Amino acid sequence: MSIDYSSEKNTEKGLIYAPWERTFNLVLTPFEAFIHRQTTSGLLLMGTAVVALLFANGFLAEAYQHFIHTPVDIAIGDWRIQMSLHHWVNDGLMALFFFVVGLELKREIMVGELSDIRQAALPIIAAIGGMVVPALIYLAFNHSGDAARGWGIPMATDIAFAVGALVLLAKRVPKSLITFLVALAIADDLGAVLVIAIFYTQELLLSWLGTAIALLALLLTFNFAGIRKIMPYFLVAILLWYALLQSGVHATLAGVLGAFTVPARSKYDPALFVARMKAQIEHFVSSRKQDDSLMTNEKLYSVVQQLEENVKGVQTPLQRLENIWHLPVAFIVIPIFALFNAGIPIQLAGFSEILTHPVMLGVTFGLLFGKFIGITGACWLALRFGIGQLPTDTRFSQIAAVSVLGSIGFTMSIFIAELGFANQPEYLLMAKTGVLSASLLAGLLGYVWLWWLGRKSVQ
Repeated sequence: MSIDYSSEKNTEKGLIYAPWERTFNLVLTPFEAFIHRQTTSGLLLMGTAVVALLFANGFLAEAYQHFIHTPVDIAIGDWRIQMSLHHWVNDGLMALFFFVVGLELKREIMVGELSDIRQAALPIIAAIGGMVVPALIYLAFNHSGDAARGWGIPMATDIAFAVGALVLLAKRVPKSLITFLVALAIADDLGAVLVIAIFYTQELLLSWLGTAIALLALLLTFNFAGIRKIMPYFLVAILLWYALLQSGVHATLAGVLGAFTVPARSKYDPALFVARMKAQIEHFVSSRKQDDSLMTNEKLYSVVQQLEENVKGVQTPLQRLENIWHLPVAFIVIPIFALFNAGIPIQLAGFSEILTHPVMLGVTFGLLFGKFIGITGACWLALRFGIGQLPTDTRFSQIAAVSVLGSIGFTMSIFIAELGFANQPEYLLMAKTGVLSASLLAGLLGYVWLWWLGRKSVQ
């Protein structure tokens, strides 16, 4: 069945729009597209977390718990992987999240906000302060025993929630402040990845770790050899994930390691791209007949295929993969993670005990006050000693307010809680409660503070 788009025709001759297509045709810079995705995914993440809380505390609570712990096995002959659905999400699906994090980190380090040490100094120092102080505050409440393993939980900042909240105030804050928060959150992600790799690794099996190192070396060899096809990297990265899963190192780190081996070089430079495109466009024009279409003229279709190959060639594989995977991860992987991990049973009967539990207090105070003190204090010291400089048109009071938004931990904090308290359900419940409580308060306080500071800019 054909669809008549005639009512949607543009004034430019030959250009046809399907219904609603204009809405999706806005031209954004890569940074604007990144910010847009973070804002939207933050709202979706919030909605999914609310749904998980409703499931965990409503009449579907038993069915919800049964569902997330459903065993799912993959078996081929005698070979078998046995994990619950919850573990498949946290150990398998989240590897894609860490893959995108790795791509973002590599791009930012090479050409982005972390590439120039003069510009990156302040957000990097802020990120370090925002990791160290929360960990120390947590340890002040939980300095011994199994509870001490949660010290890494309040160290993380959720980039989707934090940036999303700040973008809602776009008319009241300078764009450079948004850039500062993005750089801070990305540096924070790098710190969280290192903490997971070094401190949240279980007992190591050296044979499997050696296999993982060999597979990583193979990926690096692909890069240095100039292999630009994605499939070889994908297949070896799956084997790397399995090797890390068996070694004791958390398997999701395969995502970051794999991302760092993805080539970041174009096949040819823009000048050659322009020359080839001009030649192929001329070939397209010369091959076209009156009322021809690509469906009836094979020469035209062949030229279009060559144009597509040239467009791919001028892009780096890193850029293409980041663009391809960012949306599925932001709108599918992270919401599924929230659905499986944010479902906390709220027990009002023991509410006073929850509020005074050391793990709950350590996570809440670590995030809410530790991030504020760590980020603001580190920035003040860096500026005092001339190590960094304030972002353009930004006041220090705005940096302090943004540090409150940095207290929104959610995704990475809950992920670290799952690692640290995998065998302590009571501690895990307290940690998740602290993450959600602190993140909600931080979002509200940071938003109100920045709105108040920016009131003059809209008058």
